[in-house]
Amino acid sequence: MLRFCMHYGIHFILPIIIGLVFFKEHRLKIILILLAGIILDLDHLWADPIFDPNRCSINFHTLHKYWAIGGYFLLLFFTKTRIFGIAFLIHILADTVDCYLM
Repeated sequence: MLRFCMHYGIHFILPIIIGLVFFKEHRLKIILILLAGIILDLDHLWADPIFDPNRCSINFHTLHKYWAIGGYFLLLFFTKTRIFGIAFLIHILADTVDCYLM
């Protein structure tokens, strides 16, 4: 139960908190972008089985590979892509916590 709450709490509650605390001027837009970071899970569609609760996503799925995570860090250095980098790294954080709690 802890694993489930931590994983989905980071996926859905953390973006809302970040949007409310750090982006007050455009909070709704930012929160929606941060929540949209879940789109990284589209790469699960190429896996067999699509969902395996005992599989660590980090470095298994294409958009969860270490090289992709490095790309998400690079997004932080550019103003126009920074929020997307934050969204993707929140997603990776959620999946990393999930892996550690397995």
